[in-house]
Formats: sequence, structure tokens, C-alpha cells
Amino acid sequence: MSGTHSADPIAEAFGAHRDRLRAVAYRVLGSHADADDAVQEAWLRLSRQDTGTIHNLGAWLTTVVGRISLDFLRSGRTRPTVPLDDHLPELAVTLDDGQAPEELVALGDSIGLALLTVLDSLRPDERLAFVLHDVFAVSHGEIGTILGRSADATKMLTSRARRKVQAARQSAGDRQRHREVVGAFLAAAREGRFERLLEVLHPEVRFTVHTPNGQIVTLGATEVATRARVAGSAARGHAATVNGRPGVISWDEDGTPLSLLAFTVADGRITEITAVIDPAKLALIDLPDPV
Repeated sequence: MSGTHSADPIAEAFGAHRDRLRAVAYRVLGSHADADDAVQEAWLRLSRQDTGTIHNLGAWLTTVVGRISLDFLRSGRTRPTVPLDDHLPELAVTLDDGQAPEELVALGDSIGLALLTVLDSLRPDERLAFVLHDVFAVSHGEIGTILGRSADATKMLTSRARRKVQAARQSAGDRQRHREVVGAFLAAAREGRFERLLEVLHPEVRFTVHTPNGQIVTLGATEVATRARVAGSAARGHAATVNGRPGVISWDEDGTPLSLLAFTVADGRITEITAVIDPAKLALIDLPDPV
């Protein structure tokens, strides 16, 4: 909010809502940068508005940010959340404590990239309706105002989106089985058991390592199994969840992050591995403290 100062009551009022608005925009758009842009645009619109006509500033701002985010989605303006070249997507990393991860929509004010991954399967209007209603408890009437639909039509839209999310997310049993597959891979990598590695790797597995010298990509089970010693040596750390997927994080003795690994598992085999060993990239990730 350049050009504003603490003595400005409108700026102060906006500042009180800023974190929530950014959380709404981020969950809808899946990009911190786009969320910041949406919130900044909302501020510009508020600065041009006769605030005397606004009876509920929080609701007004949520509506504005919702409309801006919807426009971003429909225009394809949002930044991609998949890796490009040697760049990383935004990563949410939490340590596993032996308990099952929380349900996607119970993430509260945390980042919730696992939820964002599932939301990619929804249409823009479904995504907005689901996020506003199920995550932020915005009424169907208010969402309908944003979408230009009746409250009943918006309720049906939200229900359809919720069914899609429920169908897409993994059960706790699936997550546990995926962790077991990853555990078998890591054990085989540490022990150098080549045949066992081939058993848990998909024939077309993709192994991407982000190093200080750039990105290295290895394709195919035989080639990945040969390089698996990299993952094995890097994985002597703590089990973690990375964007809702099994992972491992390790630290140096002084607490400096050494590596982060994330795995994708399908039908009992690993289909993708991402390893980050570049200190510069690790420094940009919001990583948990060492344990």
C-alpha cells in the first residue's frame, strides 16, 4: 500500500483485513505473487471508493478480492504453479509427527498447498465458491453476488465443487500406503538394493534434482535406481509432508537445511521424485525448524 500512512483511518481499516484477504486470494489463485497483486488492486479500488457507502468493509473487500481473483482465473493471468526450467513451485513443508495429516479443508489459516493442488481440478467459479464457503465461511448469498448467481444456484455450485474435492483427495489409508512405498525406496537406496529399487519405481519415473548448478532430470526406473544413492544419502532426516505428499527433510549439525525430497506415488509405485539440494533454493522455502 504505497502512499498510505498510519494516520489514514481507511488505510488502517484495510490493514486490519489485509492478511485475511491475502489468504483468500492465495487459496483461490495458488500464487503468493498473484495474491499480493489481487490485494493491492483491492486497495486501489477502495481508495477510489466513497467509503461512506460501504456498510461492512470486510464483506465489501472480500467481494472485491473474490471478483479480482475470479477475473485472474478466467483470463489465465495467474502464474503457473508447476516447475518451469530449474524453478521450483511454492512448497508447503510440515514435519510428520506420527499422526495422520489433517483433512484438506481443516487447514485453517495455514498455507494448504495440498488443497490448492486439488482445487486445480475445479472450474474458476467452483474454485472460488468452494474456497469462500468451505474454507472462509462466506455465505452463499455473498458468493452469489460475486458470481452473479442466486444463493440457491451458488449452493449447488459449492456442493458440486465439494464432491469433486472429496473425490480427489486421498484417504488416510492411501497416505499411509504411500509413505510405506517411500520408506521401502529409501531403505533400498541406503542399502544399495538395486532390484528392490526397481520394484518400487514406476518404469517411467521422473527424478528431478535441484542443484547449485541447475536442474538435473533423470527418467526411467533403471536410470533412477542407479542414481538413487543421491536420494538415499540425502534422506537421512525427518519424515515430512511436502505439498500433501510424502517427503524427507535433513539438516546439518548447525541446523542449516541440507536437502528436501518429495515423492509422488501411484498404484503402489513411485512416479516422481523431486530433490532440492541447492542451498539458495532451500533458503527460499519456508522450512520447519530442525528436530
